[in-house]
Amino acid sequence: MITIRKSSERGHTSIDWLDSRHTFSFGEYHDARHMGFRTLRVLNDDRVRKASGFGTHGHRDMEIVTWVLEGRLEHKDSLGNASVIGPGDVQRMSAGTGVMHSEWNPSQDEGVHFLQMWIQPDKAGTPPSYEEKQIPIAERRGKWRRIADKDGRDGAVRIGADASILNTVLEKDDEVVYEPAPGRSQWLHVAKGSVVANGIELGTGDGLAIQDEKRLIVQASGSSELILFDLK
Repeated sequence: MITIRKSSERGHTSIDWLDSRHTFSFGEYHDARHMGFRTLRVLNDDRVRKASGFGTHGHRDMEIVTWVLEGRLEHKDSLGNASVIGPGDVQRMSAGTGVMHSEWNPSQDEGVHFLQMWIQPDKAGTPPSYEEKQIPIAERRGKWRRIADKDGRDGAVRIGADASILNTVLEKDDEVVYEPAPGRSQWLHVAKGSVVANGIELGTGDGLAIQDEKRLIVQASGSSELILFDLK
């Protein structure tokens, strides 16, 4: 079974420094029909203007994965981590018993565009931790590449949840196939571009909830970037 979530139907937050689209209920956006999908709780598509960002705030008991599409994003947290990530860098923060952090666009000239993804952990109350890795585009071009995974497979960051997050970058007419294990569910998000997934036309920001499908076949209609969640 496949259900489409159109980009235009997502929640929207627009303030002077932030433009954010919410696939699922978040903050002041609440839709009882879209509270998450399986263990995927948040999928925010954020654009932050230059020299702006999220001040220090707290999280707990959530696996938070950040993926930058354009620009640079500065991270600081109460664990002592400080880093600036860009396209191809995957960042994982396991909030556990509690962590404070900030996310800031350090550029004085350009905005930053990134995805923030929250997955519910298998266990609550674990010690908080942080990890980031660079995933070269050559390893994502024309094929699925894990960027986050419960077991850290294929050099992905390790998350405390029975889930995988995969990325691919496609050019026109490229095709990728994903064959999930039985009993798993998937969420496909079009981060950039346009594709046809199992015969369904999708554009930037569109998503698909996928359940009980033996195969997902995606063909690019133009230059595209995709995120795929494989969930328990």
